[in-house]
Amino acid sequence: MKKVVTFAVLLLCGAMLAGTACAQNKDDIKKIRKEREEISKMTREELNTKASKSAIEEAQNLKKEGWKAPAGALPIDKQLDRSYNMQYELDESLMPKYLMGSAMSTGTAYDAARMQAVTLAKQELAGQVATEVSALVESKMENSQLSEDEAQSIVQAAEKSQELIAQSLGRITTVMELYREKDKKTEVLVRVAYRTDQILKTAKEVIRKELESRGDGAQERIDEVFEK
Repeated sequence: MKKVVTFAVLLLCGAMLAGTACAQNKDDIKKIRKEREEISKMTREELNTKASKSAIEEAQNLKKEGWKAPAGALPIDKQLDRSYNMQYELDESLMPKYLMGSAMSTGTAYDAARMQAVTLAKQELAGQVATEVSALVESKMENSQLSEDEAQSIVQAAEKSQELIAQSLGRITTVMELYREKDKKTEVLVRVAYRTDQILKTAKEVIRKELESRGDGAQERIDEVFEK
């Protein structure tokens, strides 16, 4: 057990360094480091904390379906607990601190199936961002801060940019990772998390570039759309 925990901590440390290397400025570096430290602390605490009743029950159902936690990962019930905690964590504005995306993929090799599942989960995150942008645009229209043409252009740009937003995301946090063998293939289920403020910041710049390519001037209003 000690070797498994040590291996998990080493993996986490590697993720911290990789995430830091992807940061573009000192503020982002500090945020990433703080977030990774919090997750590392939470992981250590989870190893010695009893999972909630709901997590235990759901974990039992997943096990009956053949799902397992990979070597070095937290047990299923504790992965579920972490997922619940992050899902309902709020920032200083009482908004969800993280956006969560889930996906499952099947392959002949574990690594390939996992990679595809993570890619699909990122795409789900990008889809959530596009929905969020649409809601922000609608709110600005109701307050007469955007014209109908500007709003339509921004929403279209957000929808068109989903793939690029997904590709532009830095290192994500894998909250859950399970697998099972079925029909001589490996199914991998993942749930990922990304800080809401960071993903919206990334999305804003991607959408801005798309709007600039359109040349209709709507990019000048993008900052207003993302204002809280």
